[in-house]
Amino acid sequence: VQLQASGGGLVYTGGSLRLSCAASGPSWRMLTRAWFRQAPGKERELLASIRWTTGNTFYANSVKGRFTISRKNAKNTMYLQMNSLKPEDTAVYYCAADPSLDVTMTGREATIYWGQGTQVTVSS
Repeated sequence: VQLQASGGGLVYTGGSLRLSCAASGPSWRMLTRAWFRQAPGKERELLASIRWTTGNTFYANSVKGRFTISRKNAKNTMYLQMNSLKPEDTAVYYCAADPSLDVTMTGREATIYWGQGTQVTVSS
């Protein structure tokens, strides 16, 4: 499994960014895909996930209503549209994939495939 994240950058408070995650590899290993982030000094946080075959989604409370996860099956690509960005959204953002169907990805740390991170910086 290979996951390639892109789209990070510098944006000002209230701005928007769209992250992309292009995937390759066996589809059965990527039944659920997700976006995480990790800010300096903080633990990695699940933001949103999507069950690839059905489109079912999960959002963390911290981003619900501001971030939207989506997919384009034909391109095997996942997106994270981020609106109304705040300085506290500053972090390295990672895309991830997992063989399970659990959109909360609870207890899946040992099986998650990770992409490289992309930096998102929100300046006030």
